[in-house]
Amino acid sequence: MLTIKEVAELAGVSKSTVSRVLNNNGYVSNEARKKIEKVIKEHQYKPSAAAVSLSKQESSIIGVVIPEIDNPFFAEVLKGITEMADENGFSLIFCDTQNSGEKELKALGMLEQQRVRGVIITPAMGYGLESIDKIKAALSKLAVPIVVVDRDFDYSEWDTVYFQNYESGYLAAESLIKAGNERIGIILGDMQLKIARERYRGFKDAMASYHKVICDKDVWKGDFTTDTAYDLMKQMIASGDLPDAMVTTNNRTSMGFLKAMVEAGITVGKDIAVVGIDLIPTLDALGFHFSCVSRDTEEMGKMAMRLLMRRMAEPDGNRNIWVVPCKLELKGSESKRR
Repeated sequence: MLTIKEVAELAGVSKSTVSRVLNNNGYVSNEARKKIEKVIKEHQYKPSAAAVSLSKQESSIIGVVIPEIDNPFFAEVLKGITEMADENGFSLIFCDTQNSGEKELKALGMLEQQRVRGVIITPAMGYGLESIDKIKAALSKLAVPIVVVDRDFDYSEWDTVYFQNYESGYLAAESLIKAGNERIGIILGDMQLKIARERYRGFKDAMASYHKVICDKDVWKGDFTTDTAYDLMKQMIASGDLPDAMVTTNNRTSMGFLKAMVEAGITVGKDIAVVGIDLIPTLDALGFHFSCVSRDTEEMGKMAMRLLMRRMAEPDGNRNIWVVPCKLELKGSESKRR
């Protein structure tokens, strides 16, 4: 595919002249216009987003703010964003906030100075109400299109790509119930996050639908991290009172759960059942049959970029919300082999 520079060279004009023709903006002589249009037609040239924005003096840089660069989930989301950005001539600036609200605000300040064209963001964990107001204010100050991925804000005004969080919690619990488990527990995520609250609500509704009692001692207050889930499960094991099954509410929670079980010699799928939310590809590669509720994470990234480009083209359009469907993948760990 030709670049705008190559079109200009073939037509014998400057890049800015090509850009004026592409945007139908500014004076171009008839002779130069005909040369450019001939090259475009002969080579079936399609302008990139960067080329279209050149004469408008708009940036072609997109800021991407994520909380965990080392999390495979976000790596897949980034892969989708990058693929769409490359196809449409955008460059990316990645910012890893390490789940720090302070680092997130600094990252947004830096992106404002860079005059980015738009921002795709997954907010950091652990925001109180005051902090949420701060991050919302920082995003509004950017005055560029924003797309929020995965961790949506309550009362958000921005375009959003998120997961069927309620449904994933419901499906995870329901699959354990249908597998014959009576006493089912859960490791919660960070309950200051909407996604954690929705997953827990789905879990509770599934238990209620099948007339199952939730024991307080089986509800473990995690924070979506491996270390916390591991520590909580060590406490559960030490108590000597294990439920029949557990729901783990994200990939890192699942890893903490599994680490504790393996260390204690407890066989998952025999001594205790489990269904996690989020696929962990490494487990499949190792032949570990871990049942989960999965989602297309790469497609989440692609859709985030599509929504951002749509917002650039239609800045005054209605808010767009795209929901990633969940998929139940039962591989054996949902039941106890007796």
